[in-house]
Amino acid sequence: MSTVTSATPPRTRASRKEILGWAMFDFANQAYTLLIITVVFGELFTTVIVGDRGDGYRLANFLWSLALATSYLLVVVTGPLCGAVMDYQASKKRFLFASYLATVATTAMLYFVAPGYVVLGLLLIVVSNYAYSMGESFIAAFLPDLGPPEDLGKISGFGWALGYVGGLFAAGFTLVALGEATAENFERIRWVGPFAAAFFLVTAIPTFLWVKERGTPQPPGKPYREIAWERVSTTLHELRRFRDLGIFLVSLLFSMAGVYIIIAFAFIYGAQVIGWDESIRNLMFIIVQITAAAGALGFGFLQDRIGTRVTYLFTLGLWVAAIVAIWATPEVTAFLNARFALDWEAQHLFLFVGCLAGLSLGSSQSASRALVGLFSPTRKAAEFFGFWGLANKLAGVFGIVALGLLQSVVGLQASILLCAALFIVAILICLAVDQARGQRAAAEWEARNGRAAPEG
Repeated sequence: MSTVTSATPPRTRASRKEILGWAMFDFANQAYTLLIITVVFGELFTTVIVGDRGDGYRLANFLWSLALATSYLLVVVTGPLCGAVMDYQASKKRFLFASYLATVATTAMLYFVAPGYVVLGLLLIVVSNYAYSMGESFIAAFLPDLGPPEDLGKISGFGWALGYVGGLFAAGFTLVALGEATAENFERIRWVGPFAAAFFLVTAIPTFLWVKERGTPQPPGKPYREIAWERVSTTLHELRRFRDLGIFLVSLLFSMAGVYIIIAFAFIYGAQVIGWDESIRNLMFIIVQITAAAGALGFGFLQDRIGTRVTYLFTLGLWVAAIVAIWATPEVTAFLNARFALDWEAQHLFLFVGCLAGLSLGSSQSASRALVGLFSPTRKAAEFFGFWGLANKLAGVFGIVALGLLQSVVGLQASILLCAALFIVAILICLAVDQARGQRAAAEWEARNGRAAPEG
């Protein structure tokens, strides 16, 4: 079989309706991330389902980290293979739909996880978080088709910002209607799973109605298993041509390890270390959502002006400052009270820290997704975003397991400093990334392989 190639035409901007449909998946899936992983079910699992067994919740925290790490490890193994098949079949939408249904079904089943049902809770978290995480990579693979390189930062930032707005709606309603994650309130708060599933189910519908499947399916010829392995092997071999993408993915591995720790443990930290009450927890949620949306949208526009790499590095610097502030909150509160005769509680100062963390969260994730889009040829977008997902979830495995083990020895407050170290390493690695060179590599690959047409 031979191929005929010609240059790929410039990417054009998709319609506003299609971009909105793509971003609505971010809007929808935030119900899962926030309600299940970050705000409600994580706290419910550690403090009620498992509970304090005389060890300061250290076993509960470790089991939670183990469940998340297992789901991310499954993504590491299967993500690039699924991406290869999606590119070959032009079937990104079908894979996305399958992950969406699996997430909805298993999230709804969390209703049945009662106190003491630890194994059932672990199993459902592993499966639901795996399906959700695969969907994250699948929806990201559509990004390079939505506009030219100079627009990807704004489009990615819009998606992340709309996602945090969706999270604000979903979790805001839940916190008011269902109350706090306590044993006394269990019969109400157990509905968090079905609600998150229903929210995701309904609000993601525009994605499947408006987003287009581009590309031409290739004739099978071989089992898809063999096709997937061949394409992944080829891509791994070709990664030396995409040097800057490879370096960036290593940097991303360290930065996302820190981000996943914060996503999984921030509200657990608030409950166990800061000792906040329900009203402060709810206010913190609102603050983080608003600042994260502002960070994603604002930095999305900024990165198209100053460069996505520079923006990414700046957001990592914000993260280092945020982590130090999270760790130091109890001590700084005590110092301020003694020095200025104040009567503050640590939970009040923690609200200011939440603003910095929120800005860092939205902007860093948006910038990383946009940079992979800039370094990805359109015909390898799903495959490359499969490797983006691999780096993300391998980071989750590494970061969450490391934090889970470390906190079991030194406690949660001291172990949170691990995140600052991870972000500093990510900054040092990313200094070697050349954005212009990375974009040229993608353009040159498209010029050689842009409109390959099989013959014979």
